[in-house]
Amino acid sequence: MACLTFPRQCRLLTAGDYRQVFDGAVYKVHGKGLMALAIPNDLGHPRLGLVFSKKNVRRAVDRNRLKRLARESVRHAQHRLPAVDIVLLARRGVNEVDNDTVLRQLFGMWRRLEREAEKSTRPSRTSTTPRHASGTPGGTRPQPKQSRN
Repeated sequence: MACLTFPRQCRLLTAGDYRQVFDGAVYKVHGKGLMALAIPNDLGHPRLGLVFSKKNVRRAVDRNRLKRLARESVRHAQHRLPAVDIVLLARRGVNEVDNDTVLRQLFGMWRRLEREAEKSTRPSRTSTTPRHASGTPGGTRPQPKQSRN
């Protein structure tokens, strides 16, 4: 059975970590009342940071519930997620959504993030070698054979 813990190395811990994601977000995934910003990392596993402000989620009980659900969803999806640093932001009205809906939203967001990351890291199908109109690589035409006399 896979290890489904959420240790310290799977979290964004410093303000610098958060700033890096906010300044250079490569991936942006929206859900109902939630938004995830992500940037690739070199650690080989995803890391999660949570931003649930009092302005958007008024009651501490609701903020804590949403954070718990977010951590739970990442804990279950961490083996499928790419190696990215994720910051999950709450928007207004997310506290009115029930737990099942929030979890469905989060798992859908992780799937979209996985697809976006896969799409951007997959090599393109077009060749990088320029081709000439004749179809030969490098843009040169085949030279006719010289006859020896």
